Amino acid sequence: MTPFTTLTSIVVPLLRDNIDTDTIIPSREMRSTGRTGLADGLFAPWRYVEARVPDPAFTLNQPAFARAAILASGANFGCGSSREHAVWALSEWGIRAVIATSFAPIFAGNCVRNGVLAVVLERDAIAALAGHETRIDLAAQTVSAGAASWAFAIDPESKSMLLEGLDAIDLTLKSRAAIDAWTAQDRTLRPWVYLERAA
Repeated sequence: MTPFTTLTSIVVPLLRDNIDTDTIIPSREMRSTGRTGLADGLFAPWRYVEARVPDPAFTLNQPAFARAAILASGANFGCGSSREHAVWALSEWGIRAVIATSFAPIFAGNCVRNGVLAVVLERDAIAALAGHETRIDLAAQTVSAGAASWAFAIDPESKSMLLEGLDAIDLTLKSRAAIDAWTAQDRTLRPWVYLERAA
Protein backbone atom coordinates (compact mmCIF):
# COMPACT_ATOMS: atom_id res chain seq x y z
CA MET A 1 0.00 0.00 0.00
CA THR A 2 1.04 3.60 -0.48
CA PRO A 3 2.18 5.14 2.81
CA PHE A 4 -0.01 7.92 4.16
CA THR A 5 2.07 10.88 5.30
CA THR A 6 0.38 14.13 4.28
CA LEU A 7 -2.60 14.74 2.05
CA THR A 8 -3.90 17.97 0.54
CA SER A 9 -7.26 17.96 -1.20
CA ILE A 10 -10.58 19.70 -1.44
CA VAL A 11 -13.05 18.08 0.96
CA VAL A 12 -16.18 16.44 -0.47
CA PRO A 13 -19.12 17.38 1.78
CA LEU A 14 -21.45 14.47 2.47
CA LEU A 15 -22.71 15.72 5.80
CA ARG A 16 -25.20 13.03 6.73
CA ASP A 17 -25.35 10.77 9.78
CA ASN A 18 -25.56 6.97 9.74
CA ILE A 19 -24.29 6.38 6.21
CA ASP A 20 -24.14 2.59 6.12
CA THR A 21 -21.96 0.26 4.10
CA ASP A 22 -24.89 -0.76 1.88
CA THR A 23 -25.19 2.87 0.79
CA ILE A 24 -21.42 3.21 0.33
CA ILE A 25 -21.40 0.08 -1.87
CA PRO A 26 -24.73 -1.75 -2.31
CA SER A 27 -24.56 -5.54 -2.44
CA ARG A 28 -25.87 -5.49 -6.03
CA GLU A 29 -22.73 -3.52 -7.01
CA MET A 30 -20.38 -6.20 -5.62
CA ARG A 31 -19.90 -8.44 -8.61
CA SER A 32 -16.63 -10.03 -7.49
CA THR A 33 -14.64 -10.74 -4.34
CA GLY A 34 -11.73 -8.60 -5.55
CA ARG A 35 -10.78 -5.10 -4.52
CA THR A 36 -11.26 -3.55 -7.95
CA GLY A 37 -14.23 -2.67 -10.11
CA LEU A 38 -16.15 -1.13 -7.22
CA ALA A 39 -15.69 2.62 -7.77
CA ASP A 40 -18.52 2.79 -10.29
CA GLY A 41 -20.91 1.52 -7.61
CA LEU A 42 -19.73 3.87 -4.87
CA PHE A 43 -22.80 5.59 -3.37
CA ALA A 44 -24.83 4.23 -6.30
CA PRO A 45 -28.22 4.88 -4.65
CA TRP A 46 -27.37 8.59 -4.49
CA ARG A 47 -25.06 9.03 -7.49
CA TYR A 48 -27.47 7.83 -10.14
CA VAL A 49 -31.01 8.40 -11.26
CA GLU A 50 -32.88 6.02 -13.59
CA ALA A 51 -30.90 4.23 -16.31
CA ARG A 52 -27.71 4.89 -14.31
CA VAL A 53 -27.56 8.54 -15.31
CA PRO A 54 -25.36 10.55 -12.89
CA ASP A 55 -27.39 12.89 -10.69
CA PRO A 56 -25.75 16.34 -11.06
CA ALA A 57 -27.04 17.35 -7.63
CA PHE A 58 -24.98 14.69 -5.83
CA THR A 59 -21.64 16.02 -4.59
CA LEU A 60 -19.42 13.28 -6.05
CA ASN A 61 -20.82 14.07 -9.49
CA GLN A 62 -19.96 17.77 -9.30
CA PRO A 63 -16.85 18.88 -11.24
CA ALA A 64 -15.40 20.72 -8.21
CA PHE A 65 -14.98 17.39 -6.40
CA ALA A 66 -13.87 15.22 -9.33
CA ARG A 67 -10.35 14.72 -7.93
CA ALA A 68 -11.14 14.98 -4.22
CA ALA A 69 -9.31 12.60 -1.89
CA ILE A 70 -10.97 13.61 1.39
CA LEU A 71 -14.61 12.94 2.28
CA ALA A 72 -16.40 14.71 5.15
CA SER A 73 -19.42 13.16 6.79
CA GLY A 74 -21.45 12.95 9.99
CA ALA A 75 -21.87 10.51 12.84
CA ASN A 76 -21.61 6.71 12.69
CA PHE A 77 -20.09 6.59 9.20
CA GLY A 78 -19.71 3.05 7.85
CA CYS A 79 -22.35 1.46 10.07
CA GLY A 80 -24.31 -1.62 8.99
CA SER A 81 -22.58 -4.70 7.64
CA SER A 82 -18.86 -5.31 8.04
CA ARG A 83 -18.21 -5.51 4.28
CA GLU A 84 -14.66 -4.46 3.47
CA HIS A 85 -15.85 -3.65 -0.05
CA ALA A 86 -17.05 -0.28 1.29
CA VAL A 87 -13.48 0.83 1.97
CA TRP A 88 -12.26 -0.74 -1.27
CA ALA A 89 -14.84 1.28 -3.23
CA LEU A 90 -13.87 4.54 -1.53
CA SER A 91 -10.18 3.85 -2.09
CA GLU A 92 -10.60 2.92 -5.74
CA TRP A 93 -12.58 6.12 -6.35
CA GLY A 94 -9.63 8.05 -4.88
CA ILE A 95 -10.63 8.73 -1.26
CA ARG A 96 -7.60 8.46 1.07
CA ALA A 97 -9.22 9.99 4.17
CA VAL A 98 -12.69 10.24 5.66
CA ILE A 99 -13.41 12.86 8.32
CA ALA A 100 -16.50 12.24 10.44
CA THR A 101 -17.82 12.84 13.94
CA SER A 102 -17.70 9.08 14.57
CA PHE A 103 -17.21 5.77 12.74
CA ALA A 104 -18.54 2.26 13.06
CA PRO A 105 -15.61 0.40 14.69
CA ILE A 106 -15.32 -2.38 12.10
CA PHE A 107 -15.38 0.13 9.25
CA ALA A 108 -12.65 2.20 10.94
CA GLY A 109 -10.50 -0.92 11.29
CA ASN A 110 -11.05 -1.80 7.65
CA CYS A 111 -9.93 1.71 6.71
CA VAL A 112 -6.57 1.32 8.45
CA ARG A 113 -5.97 -2.09 6.88
CA ASN A 114 -6.57 -0.63 3.43
CA GLY A 115 -4.58 2.60 3.67
CA VAL A 116 -7.50 4.96 4.31
CA LEU A 117 -7.29 7.36 7.26
CA ALA A 118 -10.42 7.74 9.41
CA VAL A 119 -10.31 11.07 11.29
CA VAL A 120 -12.74 11.97 14.07
CA LEU A 121 -13.44 15.68 14.51
CA GLU A 122 -16.24 17.73 16.01
CA ARG A 123 -19.18 18.66 13.81
CA ASP A 124 -18.32 22.37 13.67
CA ALA A 125 -14.78 21.61 12.50
CA ILE A 126 -16.10 19.32 9.76
CA ALA A 127 -18.55 21.99 8.63
CA ALA A 128 -15.65 24.45 8.39
CA LEU A 129 -13.60 22.04 6.25
CA ALA A 130 -16.35 20.86 3.91
CA GLY A 131 -15.86 22.17 0.39
CA HIS A 132 -12.46 23.71 1.17
CA GLU A 133 -8.89 22.69 0.42
CA THR A 134 -7.58 20.91 3.47
CA ARG A 135 -4.25 19.43 4.55
CA ILE A 136 -3.92 16.36 6.74
CA ASP A 137 -0.58 15.67 8.41
CA LEU A 138 -0.65 12.20 9.93
CA ALA A 139 2.70 12.46 11.70
CA ALA A 140 1.59 15.67 13.44
CA GLN A 141 -2.01 14.41 13.73
CA THR A 142 -3.46 17.67 12.46
CA VAL A 143 -6.07 18.75 9.93
CA SER A 144 -5.77 22.32 8.66
CA ALA A 145 -7.58 24.62 6.28
CA GLY A 146 -6.39 28.18 5.83
CA ALA A 147 -5.30 29.52 9.22
CA ALA A 148 -7.42 27.06 11.19
CA SER A 149 -6.08 23.76 12.51
CA TRP A 150 -7.50 20.86 14.49
CA ALA A 151 -5.75 17.97 16.24
CA PHE A 152 -7.04 14.41 15.97
CA ALA A 153 -6.38 11.22 17.88
CA ILE A 154 -5.20 7.90 16.43
CA ASP A 155 -3.83 4.82 18.16
CA PRO A 156 -0.08 4.19 17.68
CA GLU A 157 -0.46 0.91 15.78
CA SER A 158 -2.92 2.35 13.25
CA LYS A 159 -0.72 5.41 12.80
CA SER A 160 2.34 3.25 12.19
CA MET A 161 0.50 1.04 9.70
CA LEU A 162 -0.68 4.03 7.69
CA LEU A 163 2.64 5.90 7.79
CA GLU A 164 4.52 2.80 6.64
CA GLY A 165 1.88 1.57 4.18
CA LEU A 166 1.39 -1.74 5.97
CA ASP A 167 -1.56 -4.10 5.97
CA ALA A 168 -2.18 -6.62 8.77
CA ILE A 169 0.10 -9.25 7.20
CA ASP A 170 2.91 -6.73 6.69
CA LEU A 171 2.56 -5.69 10.33
CA THR A 172 2.90 -9.30 11.45
CA LEU A 173 5.96 -9.84 9.24
CA LYS A 174 7.75 -6.99 11.04
CA SER A 175 8.06 -9.54 13.88
CA ARG A 176 9.36 -12.27 11.58
CA ALA A 177 12.66 -12.67 13.44
CA ALA A 178 10.81 -13.24 16.73
CA ILE A 179 8.37 -15.61 15.03
CA ASP A 180 11.22 -17.61 13.48
CA ALA A 181 13.06 -17.75 16.83
CA TRP A 182 9.95 -19.03 18.60
CA THR A 183 9.33 -21.62 15.88
CA ALA A 184 12.92 -22.89 16.13
CA GLN A 185 12.63 -23.22 19.91
CA ASP A 186 9.25 -24.92 19.65
CA ARG A 187 10.58 -27.34 17.02
CA THR A 188 13.19 -28.43 19.60
CA LEU A 189 10.68 -28.73 22.44
CA ARG A 190 7.90 -30.40 20.43
CA PRO A 191 9.47 -32.06 17.37
CA TRP A 192 6.46 -34.33 16.83
CA VAL A 193 4.35 -31.32 15.85
CA TYR A 194 6.60 -30.73 12.86
CA LEU A 195 6.73 -34.31 11.53
CA GLU A 196 5.79 -34.43 7.89
CA ARG A 197 3.23 -36.99 6.84
CA ALA A 198 4.71 -39.71 4.64
CA ALA A 199 3.58 -39.54 1.02
